[in-house]
Amino acid sequence: MTKKEIMNAFLGEDTEFEGELKFHGTIRIDGHFKGDISAVGTLVIGEAGLVEANIHVSSIVLSGELHGNVLADDRVEIHAPGKVFGDIQAPIVVIHEGVLFEGNCRTLQGKDADESQLTVISSNKQD
Repeated sequence: MTKKEIMNAFLGEDTEFEGELKFHGTIRIDGHFKGDISAVGTLVIGEAGLVEANIHVSSIVLSGELHGNVLADDRVEIHAPGKVFGDIQAPIVVIHEGVLFEGNCRTLQGKDADESQLTVISSNKQD
């Protein structure tokens, strides 16, 4: 999240929500959400967050658990101890060390990208 972005809503740890979520801006989920999410903006899923949804957003930063597919217009970033069970499609995908990812990943650069292209940017360091 950049300094310019303001948090529009927050779903806390002990909350549950089911339905369709549409927003502009930034939303953080630390509770349980089930449904569909679409946004022009950033979705943040905190470490305590559990999301069961198909997601289409500008960008997503995930440290919790996601069951569903992600289509991001700009970027997907997954931090440990994050878990993703589903497919990811975005121009930039960053998967940090310690993340559990089960699915397919496709990075498309521009409208004319070859759909068979698969690129994952990873910061796995060997100490």
